Amino acid sequence: MDTVTSAVRIPIEEGAHLNADLSVPVGASSAVIFAHGTGSSRHSPRNRAVAEVLQRAGVATLLLDLLTEREEEIDDVTAEYRFDIPLLGRRTTAVVDRLAEQPGTRGLPVGLFGASTGAAAALIAAAERPERVTAVVCRGGRVDLAEDVLDRVRAPVLLIVGGRDPQVLALNRDAADRLTAPHRLEVVPGATHLFAEQHALETVALAARLWFTRPGPEPSTVG
Repeated sequence: MDTVTSAVRIPIEEGAHLNADLSVPVGASSAVIFAHGTGSSRHSPRNRAVAEVLQRAGVATLLLDLLTEREEEIDDVTAEYRFDIPLLGRRTTAVVDRLAEQPGTRGLPVGLFGASTGAAAALIAAAERPERVTAVVCRGGRVDLAEDVLDRVRAPVLLIVGGRDPQVLALNRDAADRLTAPHRLEVVPGATHLFAEQHALETVALAARLWFTRPGPEPSTVG
């Protein structure tokens, strides 16, 4: 499937902007925004691998930096922004709004894919924009950092956690109990937090593709 990829600059508060890579397959049926995890960026090879699978399924993807270039320089030294979840949540919400203005994605349903701390940002944006966000996938997500908004999320949520990531798995099980939206917790056997094991990331990508493109009714809620 032919896909057009371009570098975009997304304006945010106070005249600043976020850098992003927008890929739009011909005839795209939906769009997914990727919110990266702690200390990562739009260049994350794991997120890019998942994005490529989605693109082949006809889904537009937006891989973005949640921090400005100046903030990234500061964060590399102080780490003061990477755990500022309210900031990251506001940024992700703003990008949901801006995506509606981008050529090729205007009017498309929007999904959110969040990894690690980016999962919390994705859940905040889903809670803030229930009319726009239609699905959420969290990979190894620090969903506990969005605990205040879990009961306001309306989009179906897929929680994917490695079987050898016990602390994050416990946090996701607790979040699953608190979500009122349709959701599923999927455990990838033998996978650790970064899903670096053979076939682990492929499993994540295929699960995400199904979640974002599935036909028919929403999934049943499971704990």
